[in-house]
Order: sequence, then structure tokens, then C-alpha cells
Amino acid sequence: MNLSADIRTMHNGGTAYVTDIPLLAEDAFCQTILDATDHGWRVASYFGVPEGDEVTLYAVLGYKQDGIIAVLRTRVRESFPSLAGLCPQVQLFEREIWEQCGIAPEGHPWLKPVRFIPSVIRKSKRPLPGVMEYYRVEGDEVHEVAVGPVHAGIIEPGHFRFQCHSEEVFHLEISLGYQHRGIETGLIGGPNLRTLSQMETAAGDTTIGHTEGYCMVMEALTGRRVPARGEALRGIALELERLANHTGDLGAIAGDVGYLPTASFCGRIRGDFLNMTALLCGSRFGRGLVRLGGTGFDCDDRQRDELMQRIAAARKDLTVAVDLLWSSPSVMARLEKTGAVSLKDAEELGLVGPAMRACGGSRDIRKDFPFGIYRMKQIPAVTATTGDVYARAFVRWLEAERSLDFIEELLGQLPGGKCRSDFLRSSPPAPDMLAVAFTEGWRGRICHVALTDSAGRFRKYKITDPSFHNWFGLAQALRGEQISDFPLCNKSFNLSYCGFDL
Repeated sequence: MNLSADIRTMHNGGTAYVTDIPLLAEDAFCQTILDATDHGWRVASYFGVPEGDEVTLYAVLGYKQDGIIAVLRTRVRESFPSLAGLCPQVQLFEREIWEQCGIAPEGHPWLKPVRFIPSVIRKSKRPLPGVMEYYRVEGDEVHEVAVGPVHAGIIEPGHFRFQCHSEEVFHLEISLGYQHRGIETGLIGGPNLRTLSQMETAAGDTTIGHTEGYCMVMEALTGRRVPARGEALRGIALELERLANHTGDLGAIAGDVGYLPTASFCGRIRGDFLNMTALLCGSRFGRGLVRLGGTGFDCDDRQRDELMQRIAAARKDLTVAVDLLWSSPSVMARLEKTGAVSLKDAEELGLVGPAMRACGGSRDIRKDFPFGIYRMKQIPAVTATTGDVYARAFVRWLEAERSLDFIEELLGQLPGGKCRSDFLRSSPPAPDMLAVAFTEGWRGRICHVALTDSAGRFRKYKITDPSFHNWFGLAQALRGEQISDFPLCNKSFNLSYCGFDL
């Protein structure tokens, strides 16, 4: 679908002068979003930038058929029309704009804080997570179960409220904000010496995915190119990150149903993949590897040969561990038809990554909006159809197989030359620009958007982690399920708290 000529479009990793993005009237802005989403466009980011007495709203949309990104903007004052009733995938973005900018989305069907009560409403100067009204189902036999934010395991804090009838869950409400560190606010005025480290820890298990998004934005703003060898090494690191996390999730899903052989094997194999990343850069989580203009570490012949040997051994071990999972009838009985989300609901909620592909949606940034090495070597998207815990686990296994193939092929044909382009540290980002980058992290689409001021400093930096899209999918998956299935459903999504709380 072609949007209006008044819309600014670009490809992944592209830029535009802010003044070249037409300032639409409020009605035209809203209607364009509705028309676009009705024809297959997806809302990747939607945020507000306060400017005096007004707030400029920016919407970033992607169209997979053409690999095109569109940027829209409008200017509002005290409120803006809510589109959530007609376009549910924007409901959380609208609530976040209200929370951060203090302007209300008029007509929002369920207006409540995303993390904190907005400053224009709360009496305390300090934002407090979880302090809000919760939805309640009335009835003599309906009861409420509250879980967290402090949990029994060594995991991040999050608050979950279940409205139940006996064991059946009518509604799950998820309240986050306990991991909020002010990352986006801290990025304003950058980039500086801390910025890259902040990106590496935006969501600690997605270091490569987020750092690559940031570097793509900065490379677009500074005109810096990445050598082919650097792109290949970034791709290897991104797939190793995917392998480590998918393997860990497969083991954790097995553990949640009490199947210890796969749980034990995958726990060890996950460590093998993390150690492969450490072989490249010294950090099991890939910190220090992705840098502006390429990578901070090269891969010599010895490292390459050792990686290929480790990949072959890990493939063999992982195949055995996962085959045990699929061949156990008692495991399949727990995974199949548990926590199902339909493709229709997934599309309306805007789910991304394996959670979407498990429902039958074939969206994958590596294929639809190729970046880096994926412009030359693509990985086919893999899908399932049932949208349940089994499908989310099976998609992880299929993606692991494709990642192993991809890494082996790249290691066998690693381009020569430098892994990083030369760069003058004094070169600032271009002024008064907007840059957008999509990457496919292991949880799904990551979106980074940077707006620079007249000096080339960040006046707004917006990060949308895939967890931001998918937490509501977990709530949907629990409807009509047994409350005892929550740990299993939760692990099958395995979403980030800190990636959500930026």
C-alpha cells in the first residue's frame, strides 16, 4: 500500500531532516495511521516530544512487503485522539505518551499508567510503580491472586494480578516499572562516553541486538560505513545471542513441566553458546563487540576454526536434548493447547518475534527490513500455526537450526579486510535529523529512533524493545487458562522487565 505523498519514507537505517517530515493536521495524522494499519503496516514506535506548550507526536510505521519505513508527525496541546479502540496495537504507546508527556489520549478504552501515575496527576514527586487502580471482575466466586513484584526465584521484579474463578483465569493484569532506570532520559544530550555502555545494558540479555540498533542510528547520522567483515561478525554475534537465549528458554520450558533431561542439557549448552561469544570478545554477553563502524574485536583463523568446532558440537548436543523434549508424550501434553494466542489477536495486539511467528505470522526484520549482513545473506522466517506454548517452543528450535546454519556459512566465507572503518572521534551526528533503525533481536523487532538538535546532540532517543509489544500477548494467552499454567506461559514468552522499563 502506498501512503500519502505527504509522508516521509525511508529504508531501515535511514535518516530524514526533521523539517522534511510534513507536519500533519491532527485528523490527517490519525487517519493515516488507521488507513496504514488496515493495509498491513505495523506501528513500530509512537512517542511524544514536548516542545514548549505543545507536544509533537511521532509515529514510526513499517511495511514488510516493500521494506519501507514511514515517519509521521503532528502537534497537539492538552490531549490527542485515541486510536486504540480501532487500532489496538497503539494502546500501550498512547498510555505511555500520557504517562511521559502529561497529555491524555481522549477516548482510550482503558487508560491507566504503563509504569507510573503521570506527574500531572500524582501528588508525590517520586514516581512509584504499581500504585494504580487495578481491573476487578465482580462475583461471589471470583477471587484475586496477586503475585510479585518480589518473586521466589532470582528474577526481575514484576507484579501480576489474576482475576480467577476457581482455577480459571478470567483476566491477568501486568504492572511493571520496578526496573525503571531512566535510560531514555539519560540519553538526552548525548552521545557521550557513557552512551554505548547504556545501550549494552538496556536489556542485558539483548546486548548485541540493542547495541547494533544504536550503532546503525549513529552510522546513519555520521555517514559512516561498516566493512563487510564487520557486518559478518556482527551477524555471527547476533545469532549466537539468539542461540544462547533460545536454548536457555527451551531448557526452562522443559524445567517448568518437570522434564529434567532437556532442562539440564540446555542449561549447559546455553553456556556453550555464551562462551562462543566470549571467545570473540571476552564477554559472554557480547559487551565490547559491536562498535561504531564495525566491531571492537576481529576473528583470526584460530578463533574461526575453534568456533566452527564448537558450533558443530553444540548442534549435535542441542539436537539430542530437544529431540528428547519432542518425543516425550507427557511433555507434549503440557505444551500443546496451553496458552494459545490466535493470529488475529496477535496481529491486533502487534506482537513481534517468535511470539508472532508461533501464531502463523511470518514477520522477521532480517527478511522484511534487511540490515547489515542480512542484506546479502538472509535467514528465512520460520512459523508455526497453533500459537500455544508448544508453537513458541518449536519456533525457537527452528530458529536455532537456521542460526546454526547461518553461522557456519559465515565462518566458512568470512570476508577479508578490516572489521571496523576508520572514524574521526570529533565527527558529531548530523543536526536536526531523525534516524530509525530496526534489528531482529532474539525476542523480536527492536526499534531505535534518534532525534538530534541543532548541535547534533540527542534531544530525544526512543527505544522500543520487543517486550513492549509482547507483554499484553502474555496476558491474552492466560485468558481461560488454569492459573497453574502461568509459569509455563510466562517462560514461553520470556519477556524482559528492564527492556520494557526504559
